[in-house]
Amino acid sequence: MDKIKYFLPLFFALSVLAEVQQHRKGWDEPRKPSKDRVYLIHSDVLYYDESIHRTAQFLVGNVKFLHDGVYMYCDSALFYESTNSFDAFGHVRMVQGDTLSLTGDVLYYSGVDQLARCRYNVVLTHVTGPGTSTVLYTDSLDYDRLYNLGYFFEGGRLVDGDNQLTSDWGEYSPETKLSVFNYNVRLVTPLPPAEPRTTILSDTMHYDSRRKVTHLLGPSNVESGSTHIYTENGWYYTETEDFTALDRSILTDAGKKLVGDSVCWNKVDSVGEAFGNAVYTDDVNKNMMTGHYCFYDDKSGYAMATDSARLIEFSQGPDSLFAHADTFKVFAYNYGTDSVYRDIHAYRHVRAYRTDYQAVCDSMVYTGLDSCLTMYKDPIVWQNTQQILGEEIKAFFNDSTIDSLYVLRQTLTVERIDSVKYNQINGHEMHSYFRGGDIWLTHVIRNVHLNYYPFDSDSLLIGMNHTESTELKMYFDEERKVDHIWMPAATGTLYPLILIPADKLYLDNFAWFDYIRPRNKDDIWEWRPKKEGTSLKPTVRREAPLQRLDDRRRKKKPKDEAPRDTLASSLAPQDSITYKLQDDGHVSDSPTP
Repeated sequence: MDKIKYFLPLFFALSVLAEVQQHRKGWDEPRKPSKDRVYLIHSDVLYYDESIHRTAQFLVGNVKFLHDGVYMYCDSALFYESTNSFDAFGHVRMVQGDTLSLTGDVLYYSGVDQLARCRYNVVLTHVTGPGTSTVLYTDSLDYDRLYNLGYFFEGGRLVDGDNQLTSDWGEYSPETKLSVFNYNVRLVTPLPPAEPRTTILSDTMHYDSRRKVTHLLGPSNVESGSTHIYTENGWYYTETEDFTALDRSILTDAGKKLVGDSVCWNKVDSVGEAFGNAVYTDDVNKNMMTGHYCFYDDKSGYAMATDSARLIEFSQGPDSLFAHADTFKVFAYNYGTDSVYRDIHAYRHVRAYRTDYQAVCDSMVYTGLDSCLTMYKDPIVWQNTQQILGEEIKAFFNDSTIDSLYVLRQTLTVERIDSVKYNQINGHEMHSYFRGGDIWLTHVIRNVHLNYYPFDSDSLLIGMNHTESTELKMYFDEERKVDHIWMPAATGTLYPLILIPADKLYLDNFAWFDYIRPRNKDDIWEWRPKKEGTSLKPTVRREAPLQRLDDRRRKKKPKDEAPRDTLASSLAPQDSITYKLQDDGHVSDSPTP
């Protein structure tokens, strides 16, 4: 029902246009001369003076004519009985039934053509109902009785209820109550001297006095409070203050802009809708939503985009964020106050691209109160060659710059070295912290597993370091390279490249989802699901890995088994240990103070 409410104005507008076209349909047909005579009903004085005019009768005082049911009055007239016409002067008045009257200073009337040409101080009054009327003011009006149409061509003003319309040229039909205005058209409601509630400037306007509807054609501007609408084909309903427009019309309001193939706006409810290639732009908060349907509520600050929806966040200038989802919604809190903040919700098939990071997830929520972005259901984030995933990811921002990143449950971070080798860390939770957008610390807790490939000073790979622990802190230098690692008691092995066991090459939940990653701002539109069997599994409670490792160490090794290089030479458990990366890329065998 709510959708029908916004489509009804368009249906009414199209019916108005059809009536105008139907009314003009017979204009191209030849005019049929009237056979009715113009009768002189009364005149105080009647005389004929051939020296002054050879074909006219002079009428003076309370002159009254009748033609085809229409009475015409004046102070004096020249009556041309042979041509069935007259010229009337002074207090001219033409009355047609109980509803139509025309007054002016001069009237030229032809009974054959049924055409009345009234000049100077012309007022056409049409009674449209009990206590209501439409009044047209002009200095030059031609009224065509054959088509029941009056038109002016030297400027005119039509007053209809609370609406006032002015233009250089126009026409009015009492039969259909339709008007057409051209050149410098202006509509103001309510009437002056009251403060205008709505002002419309247009090149061409059709107006329906019955429905109080205006159809705007050509470049038109609508001003209504803080709202401005530009259209070249639109309808405005002056009583309900509904607006419907086609042809890429533009609605702006306090830094917000709504554009679409068709746009609907209701001032009373402060609700705007756009259909077809719709664009909603918020210059205040530096974001934009697009889709085939956009909705905006100015009273609450709520906005929505769906059907090929896209969100663009451009607060960082050219480094904008582009995101696609089935639906985007914006909620405003404390709206209209200095403490206003907004939440942005994205539902289903979310894909996001920015030059420095990319992401995919099922759903996403950004909370403006604490500048937190939360991604739900198998989210993945990429930055350069690094991939991060988990059951849920929270990113906190400071002035649009990332401040910290929390990955919750089944966390995995992967850094690609080549097509086979990947640095990998998994655990129950991972917290990463940033300074100026650059990572400086990653903290992983519970069930931590690490596969790390160190390099020597000549940038040659040494091997792979496999370590298991209950906690890990990884510190990075200014170039985002690992500076040192801190762990409590841990067990690990540094395998030479040619001796890496196949079952140690990848962690249990390893996955590289580069085929899902958005490649550019246009790649956000194509949703690519994960391959079968690579989605995260339901969370299960697992034993601490060190307990299993301790059990393994208690087992006696075969005598002929060669000893292996270990992370800390099979260190016994200690309270905490920090391992420094040496210049040759090895992890030091002794703790760093």
